Amino acid sequence: MAKKINPFHENMLPPFVGFPNDALTFLKQLGKNNTREWFAHNKARYEQSIKEPMESLLLSLSEKLRGFDPDIVIEPKKAMYRVYRDVRFSKDKSPYKNWAAAAFTYKGFDRKTDPAYYFHFSTKELGIGGGMYAPSSEQLNHVRKAISIDVKSFRGILTDKKFLTWFPGLEGEMLSRVPQGYEKDHPEAELLRHKQFLCWTTSNPAVITEPEFLTTLTNACKAMAPFIKWLATNSR
Repeated sequence: MAKKINPFHENMLPPFVGFPNDALTFLKQLGKNNTREWFAHNKARYEQSIKEPMESLLLSLSEKLRGFDPDIVIEPKKAMYRVYRDVRFSKDKSPYKNWAAAAFTYKGFDRKTDPAYYFHFSTKELGIGGGMYAPSSEQLNHVRKAISIDVKSFRGILTDKKFLTWFPGLEGEMLSRVPQGYEKDHPEAELLRHKQFLCWTTSNPAVITEPEFLTTLTNACKAMAPFIKWLATNSR
């Protein structure tokens, strides 16, 4: 009988037990000292207080997600957003992000345009959500067509008690008018006007320091899983 491999041993990561208290302290201090010099002196703190616990969390979350959405792929190093800001086209030249985030989706999908799970934390909030943040025109056309043909299944997801326990409803930017190709008085005009299809919830960032944060994040992902799956199925 083959010996079962412990993924944490294999990846040299301990099981997730919560982010250390210094995670939020580090982000607060980084916000006040957002320079390359300060970060260089505190890089070890970033590694120990944010990067390593985040990778441990994502590895643990990957195991949990297999129970209800086995097609989702989480590669911790790829799922976590880099701390370095892209300042090429920004007036704000601060080199580092004073928040931490991760996003993940299905194999072969792009988390930037395709449906994806997402969460971030800063000293101000913990945010958890998902959906389609920057879909292409073609993807929007597919989703709108699916809505116009059979909206019942989609509305069923948006009004499900488990979904509503975590998320107040569908969010995202909207067109001022019904998109071209649909009647102005279309019964699903409000849904068709969406340019983004998102769900979102926020809470106290102190939650991240607790071992139960893994359970919290897992339950939120489980609640939005039908939403993500529907968008993935109907956006291609």
